[in-house]
Amino acid sequence: MSSHSHNPYPCGRVAVMRLAIVAVLCSVGTLAAAQEPPAPKWELYGGYSVFYPGCDLHGLLPGGVTPVSSCLKWDPRGAGASITYDFNRWFGLSVDSSGEWGSGQSGVAARIEQVEFFNLSAGPKITFRSHYFSPFLEALVGEHRLASEVFGSDREVGFMAGGGLDLNFSRHFAWRLIRADFVFSNHQFGPSAVVPPTDVRGARLQTGLVLMWGGKRMVTSPTAVCSVQPVEVFAGEPVTATADGSNFNPGRTVAYNWSGSAVKPGETHAATQIDTTGLQPGSYQVTASLCDGSDNGVASCSASFTVKTPRPPVISCSSDPASVPMGGTSTITSTASSPDGRSLTYNYTASAGNITGNTATAMLVTGGVQPGTITVSCNVSDDRNLPLTASGSTAVEVQVPPPPPPQPDFVAIEKRLALHSVYFATAKPTIENPDAGLLASQEKTLSALAGDFLIYLQAKPDARLTLEGHADPRGSVEYNQGLSERRVDRVKRFLVEQGVPAANIQTQAFGKQANLTDRQVRNAVERNPELSPEDRQRVLNNMRTIILASNRRVDITLSNPGQAAQQSVREYPFNAADSLTLLKEEQAKKTTAPAVRKKAKP
Repeated sequence: MSSHSHNPYPCGRVAVMRLAIVAVLCSVGTLAAAQEPPAPKWELYGGYSVFYPGCDLHGLLPGGVTPVSSCLKWDPRGAGASITYDFNRWFGLSVDSSGEWGSGQSGVAARIEQVEFFNLSAGPKITFRSHYFSPFLEALVGEHRLASEVFGSDREVGFMAGGGLDLNFSRHFAWRLIRADFVFSNHQFGPSAVVPPTDVRGARLQTGLVLMWGGKRMVTSPTAVCSVQPVEVFAGEPVTATADGSNFNPGRTVAYNWSGSAVKPGETHAATQIDTTGLQPGSYQVTASLCDGSDNGVASCSASFTVKTPRPPVISCSSDPASVPMGGTSTITSTASSPDGRSLTYNYTASAGNITGNTATAMLVTGGVQPGTITVSCNVSDDRNLPLTASGSTAVEVQVPPPPPPQPDFVAIEKRLALHSVYFATAKPTIENPDAGLLASQEKTLSALAGDFLIYLQAKPDARLTLEGHADPRGSVEYNQGLSERRVDRVKRFLVEQGVPAANIQTQAFGKQANLTDRQVRNAVERNPELSPEDRQRVLNNMRTIILASNRRVDITLSNPGQAAQQSVREYPFNAADSLTLLKEEQAKKTTAPAVRKKAKP
């Protein structure tokens, strides 16, 4: 025994936790529903009950003036019963009674700690019914009697709230797995001015059996829902029809009977495949009849699908190139598509030649085909059982072969290559400007030479041109040598620019050596067919200038292995438009005087 008080509510939290567990079980029970059972009209429960006051008992011992307190413990000796009237499947009104009559132990301390608890209460009950589980919640108000063998008994109005979970064995019988209620009431054992109140904040736990009767069985008519997939097809594509039944007797086997367009006879499964081959475009319906063998276990449903109007593919084709020589090839390209998104297959035919390929491209070979037009047909078909096709065409023109190119007259070209020598103005080109000094008339002569020589090389690739440079005798040996080298280099660069291979050109610079004599120049003037008698006489009257100009040149020699070399004719170009420029000696006059001392420029 103890005369001091301590927290009277240590078990209140325990009771609340138990109630929370019951609430969770209620939610689980609703999710476990397989089929709504019929609701009973009456429920009678009876079973085992335990009680925990969750408080300290306060009272006066006989003859005592000071209150004593004792912690109350679990009371496992009890029983309970209740009866419930159900207004519907969810809501009912319960009348509940239970009693716990102590542990029966002897001794003053044991007699103080053990109490008896009785209740007679009533209140609403909410049940969440399913096929196997029926969780419930309740709230009860009524008379609570707390009795102590030492302190006496006290009756007060009390409150209980909680819930439980029933396991349904059948429509009339269930096992209440657990019933847990929070118990609340206030009791007074002695004068309130002296003895503190005993506040019950405890819990009651029960388990037992439930008997149910009354109420009407809820009869729900079976239903069926039909569906097809896909809902739109082309003829020849399969359709799957499915029937889904509900509210049939779970103890019976449901039989299926299908009927409608293109349904196979004798189909008895929940799903069937429809063969749409041969169906015309339009809407079609299938029906399923479901039966479980009972009088009311019948349902039916229907679903529709549409056979679409097929659309053929489209195609166009082209040829590249559209015109080929005899024996040439052309690529045929098809551009095709299916408005219905079908896969396509290609094939080709040609009025002549040989065509290969079975994709969007094909190759036409015109070997052995005479000149004219070849028509190519491009064909495409889709992948239906009865394929739809389309065709296009393109044309390829086979051309008459061009005449063979005329063969060059190599003898005439060889004669033309015996050209005049190329002449330079006085002191040209200079060191500072090595690309100067080649006049227009001389460039024309070299251009003609280059063109003929390139043709000549086709027949005689080993032919060579030898360039021999000269200078008039007015300069020093060293100066004239460099000047003649610059002249042959300038002529070589010009020929290379015209396309003549550098490997077919040789150069040689003579400087002051191998100059023409006065007699040789005079004889050349006298034999020149381009000069009239009058012009020839004027030239002979100015021989000194002509002799100098005739030595400012580059001779050109054509040579072939095993063949005599041919040298250019050294005839001064008197009739050239720029011949006077070649004759000028102004620069020579400026450099003649110092020639002895300074290597004067000619």
